[in-house]
Amino acid sequence: MSFLKRLFGGGEKAGNDGAPAAETEHQGFRIVATPFAEAGQYQTCGVVSKEVDGALREHRFIRADRFASRDEAAAHALRKGVQLVDEQGERMFDSTH
Repeated sequence: MSFLKRLFGGGEKAGNDGAPAAETEHQGFRIVATPFAEAGQYQTCGVVSKEVDGALREHRFIRADRFASRDEAAAHALRKGVQLVDEQGERMFDSTH
C-alpha cells in the first residue's frame, strides 16, 4: 500500500470503521461505540440496545463531532449514548423518533 493512501485514510486505519471500539452498560441499556474514519479524523457513532418484551431493540446514532483518535471518538460516543438513555430511555426505540 502506498504511503499517500495510508496518509490520507485509504490504509489500514479504515479497517476499523464501524467495528466496536468500546462498550458499557447503563441503566440496563448496552452502549457500543463504533466510530469511523472521516476526513482524516474519527466521527462519533454508536449503538444503544436493550431487550424489550423479549426482542432486541437498537438505536443507531451518528454525531457531527470528530476527533483525532479513535479512542477519543469512542469515549465521546459512550458519553452521548449515556445521555440518550438518560434523556429518552426506551422512547428512543419508538418509530416516531
